Amino acid sequence: MRNIFFLLIGASFLMVSCQDNLSYSEFRSIDNEKWYANTILEFEIAEIDTVKSHNVFITLRNDQTFEFSNLFLITEFEKPNGKTTRDTLEYLMAKPNGEWLGTGHGSIKENKLWYKENIDFKDSGVYRIRVSHAMRKNGERNGIKMLQGITDVGVQVEKIQ
Repeated sequence: MRNIFFLLIGASFLMVSCQDNLSYSEFRSIDNEKWYANTILEFEIAEIDTVKSHNVFITLRNDQTFEFSNLFLITEFEKPNGKTTRDTLEYLMAKPNGEWLGTGHGSIKENKLWYKENIDFKDSGVYRIRVSHAMRKNGERNGIKMLQGITDVGVQVEKIQ
């Protein structure tokens, strides 16, 4: 019993120490795993270290109903002064053999996707990150209005050690 207690304390300490570089983390659940093209998810980052550099990740969870091997996202990064950078990004979600990338056991996989690398949050105030999908099927002009299989979308900001 005593060994189990110390093992749990050690595991808890290890989990906390691994999260020391995490400055911000937030997830939004997608209703019924159906992400509509006109649904823009906004994340507000307010109090963040203005001295250290950071890496920013978009984190996605998908289930087996996601039918694509890649994912296109439109992102906006807005600084407190209103200056906004807009990007269209493509991420690989599955191997050529159909095996899902990401971590997790069972039907949900989590993908931690690079968004911005080695950036400084120099200005104090609120930074906003907006994320929407920009999926379309090959050869089709119009985009997919409802993307099935994305369960959660998140943003993580980590200090560079």
